Amino acid sequence: MSNRFDLILFDLDGTLIETAPEIADAVNDTLEAFDRPHVSQQQVNDWIGHGTRELLISALAFTDKTTTELVRNSASFSRIEASFGVHYQKRCGTRSHLYPHVRETLQVLRAAGVKLAVVTNKERRYTKAVLEAHKLTPLFDRVISGDTLPLKKPDPMGVHDCLHHFRIRGERALFVGDSSIDIATARNAGVAVWALPYGYNMGQPIENANPDRVIADFSALLI
Repeated sequence: MSNRFDLILFDLDGTLIETAPEIADAVNDTLEAFDRPHVSQQQVNDWIGHGTRELLISALAFTDKTTTELVRNSASFSRIEASFGVHYQKRCGTRSHLYPHVRETLQVLRAAGVKLAVVTNKERRYTKAVLEAHKLTPLFDRVISGDTLPLKKPDPMGVHDCLHHFRIRGERALFVGDSSIDIATARNAGVAVWALPYGYNMGQPIENANPDRVIADFSALLI
């Protein structure tokens, strides 16, 4: 195993865990409760990346044939968002699964003394629920969610927080993600970035975002 990195930071949705099916279920549960039509799985996949709240806003803008700004500022949004929270909490862990080699790779890295962190735009309560549903919580030394700090990805604040917390220099850290947002975050933070091709990335090939390396699956982290 390479000793190049002392800290590896991971995105969550589309990187560690395939979560899109249960997110789509929760979105459609919510839309149905408010007499709106369902959206497709592919649409949900393409909306993933900026956090669950923004995804819901995109879904409502689509079904209501309006703009995300009007949805965000509407009087009814807070009630719809609260309903979504109830549905998503129930759905967490029901149709998500770890991608290949995730658990065993994290275990090997942790045993080797590498610090492991999650930096996601998903809100904290959902991040916690998903990680616990898949028994990943004990494998991470730090978890930064979309509402942990004042700014979220692609702002580098979450990465800088982890570097400062662990007293690790940027050249000894690696970010692993599946989207152009993750790659921009790593570039903004001045750390290396590897990308996985199986995630969501708003429907675009990850190669277009020019990561340092595209890896087939998590086992490449141990080579």
